[in-house]
Amino acid sequence: MRILLVEDETKVARFIKEGLAAEGYDVVTAADGDAGERKARAGDFDLIVLDILLPKRDGLSVLRNVRKLGIKTPVLILTARSATDDVVKGLDLGADDYLTKPFAFKELLARIRSLLRRERESQTTLKIADLRLNTLTRKAGRGGSSIELTAREFSLLEYLMRNPHKLITRQQLAQEIWGFTFDPGTNIIDVYINHLRKKIDRSFEKKLLHTERGKGYYLSDRKLTKAKD
Repeated sequence: MRILLVEDETKVARFIKEGLAAEGYDVVTAADGDAGERKARAGDFDLIVLDILLPKRDGLSVLRNVRKLGIKTPVLILTARSATDDVVKGLDLGADDYLTKPFAFKELLARIRSLLRRERESQTTLKIADLRLNTLTRKAGRGGSSIELTAREFSLLEYLMRNPHKLITRQQLAQEIWGFTFDPGTNIIDVYINHLRKKIDRSFEKKLLHTERGKGYYLSDRKLTKAKD
């Protein structure tokens, strides 16, 4: 997940970037409004964390211009505790949430996760690397080739794609996809994972469906040193 952080306070930016990086996020920073707007226009980000008080161009102007361009990336604005008017203006301009300074990192992380989860749930076309899944047409494809999926395989892949880079246990899959309490004596989940892996990974050098032995599975375009659960 790529996050654009637009923050001019060096210590605050470092604090946020290091914390998010430790959680597995790829963070790109900008120290002023002009740089932030350029990067928002040029980059493919999953979320923008945008401070309101910025040099060169304030955060509200950046937000206004980004939304005028049709960029729908979720935006979390950061503002001073007393700046109620800025919060109202930001939300009116299309910000998705706000956080007042000073804040605890765990609160920032919770809001980021909530926005990313909300965005994933609203998407009809899911993608990871060159793998795509359309939840309306129920069609899947990778690298220009279509992938035929059974109804159960589709549900399994959709769940994994809505929870990318996150370790999903066999117990979770049993409950979410099959609707029953996990029976450690059955291998039905392993069978479906193997079928799905053959369909989405067999013909490609980059593998997307990974197994954490004894723990579960995750879908990602990179091998995680520590899968997030």
